[in-house]
Order: sequence, then C-alpha cells, then structure tokens
Amino acid sequence: MSTNLLSTSAAIGFGGVVQEYLCNWENQQLRVVYETLGKGSPLLLLPSFSSVSTRSEVGELAKLLAANFQVVAIDWPGFGQSSRPSLNYRPEIYQQFLEDFVKAVFNNPITVVAAGHAASYVLQLAVKQPTTFLRIVLLAPTWRGPLPTMGASQQIAGMVRELVRSPILGQALYKLNTTQSFLSFMYRRHVFTDAAKITPSFIEKKWHITQQPGARFASAAFVTGNLDAVHKQSDFLGLVQSLTVPLMVVIGESSPPKSREEMNALAALPKVRSVVIPGSLGLHEEYPTVVLQAVQDFLLSPEN
Repeated sequence: MSTNLLSTSAAIGFGGVVQEYLCNWENQQLRVVYETLGKGSPLLLLPSFSSVSTRSEVGELAKLLAANFQVVAIDWPGFGQSSRPSLNYRPEIYQQFLEDFVKAVFNNPITVVAAGHAASYVLQLAVKQPTTFLRIVLLAPTWRGPLPTMGASQQIAGMVRELVRSPILGQALYKLNTTQSFLSFMYRRHVFTDAAKITPSFIEKKWHITQQPGARFASAAFVTGNLDAVHKQSDFLGLVQSLTVPLMVVIGESSPPKSREEMNALAALPKVRSVVIPGSLGLHEEYPTVVLQAVQDFLLSPEN
C-alpha cells in the first residue's frame, strides 16, 4: 500500500492536491484517487455510491469545509477516476479499503462526512474501531440498493447483475440505462429537486462519468444491492446504537418515501442529532451551502 502525487492537470476535481492510493485485493492492485484541500483538522469526505459516483459531487462542499478543515475526498474503488477492474464488487472490498485508507493517510482520529450508501461502511468501521472518528455526519444516508428498494429479490437482482457484467449484452444494457435522457430522468425523480439545475451540460458531465472503461461493474453491484453492507433495517440501526462517537444526520425533505422512512427511523434514535433541509438524495451536491450551515456548529463544537 502506498500513496503517490498525481498531476493536477489530469484532475477533474475541485482544485486540491490529487493523489493516488495503491492497495491490493485478491492479488489485484487497485488504484484509488483522492484529493486534499484546506488546512486544519482532518476531515474525510465520502461521496455516495451511484452510477455517477465521483468526488466531484462533493467538490463544492469540500471547498466550503476547507475553510476550517483539511478535507480529503475520495473516488471509491470502481468509481470516478479510481481503477475499475471487473471484480466481483462486494462489501468486503470497501470495508477493507476504508479501514486501510484511513490508517494509511491519517495519524489521528478524524471527522467524517459521508453521503448516501457510504453510511453503513462508516458506521461499521466506527463500531469496529471506536477511536477512528471524532464525529460522524451522514448526508441522506441509505443502506439498501435501488433494486432491493424496489422489491426485487436477491435472485432477480443477481441475474440482473450477471447480465450487466456479461461482455456484449451487458454493455448494451448498461448503455441503455446510462443514456443522457435516462440520467436526466433519474436526477429529476429522486436526486435533485430543482429542475433548473439539471442542465444539458450538467447531464453530459454525468454521462461521461458512466462511459469510462469498466464503469459498469461497480455500478451494477450497487444498483443490484451487492454493495449493501447490511441487509436489514434493524442491523443498520443497531450500528448506530453501538456508536460511541457523536452522530448527526442530514435529511432531504423531498427524499423518496422509502428512503425518508429509513432516515426518520435513524433520526428517532436517542443521541442522534438530525436536521431536515431542502433536497433529496443528492442534497450534498445540490445544496452544499445549506448543508454546511446545517452541520457547521456540530462539526466545530468542542463539546463533540
């Protein structure tokens, strides 16, 4: 495992120092790209999992947080600028990566701000190693992938995943589900709430993310629930109940009904701070200034 400095000219990030972290999984080297901006106490910023997952989605929030923190934002293995080999992407890869990355990059306990599906991985590490994090902020947290949320059985989800992984048919299916028109539809449906922000140029940038070589493998794993680190609401809430560090949850008032129910259940637990702000599952990208205003006191309070 090692870290190397990358040329910033190759970056599609937010103006920070871009580096790569090299790790191994089952004798295959994975290259993970991350970006650092600001000075101060360290803060790990984790984007959500999705077909368009990249650290650029938390870029504006990173720039705002950099006024008080040294912000480190990553591209998850299989997403963004990180390498995208045809692995069987599953939770163990991300659990091990997150644990190793934090140990390699940070010397002291850190603050972590995690969006969407990153929530379970952060909570699992916090329970396993209680001294890893000083405080945790979860932005529109989820724990169940899109197909399972829609009611698909594990068998159906597995069949879809294998179809998308297949060489010819899989590429065709993936392209159908990552057209610019489909991406625009999904953003309007449950990611952004302000349609004016879903411009053709915005969607084109998102589309380019989906068209990178090997992009379909990790994406298919997420969509079909193969990156779900927990499989029951009780297990997700159990992680929160086992925490020994302060936790704050940010909920989008326009979140999809099933996701909102899960977030409300989380927010109802004792000692969990929560706030509802405008937005949906992409609130960290759509309303970064509002997010900062909602969490700033929690992040900076010495009482935490």
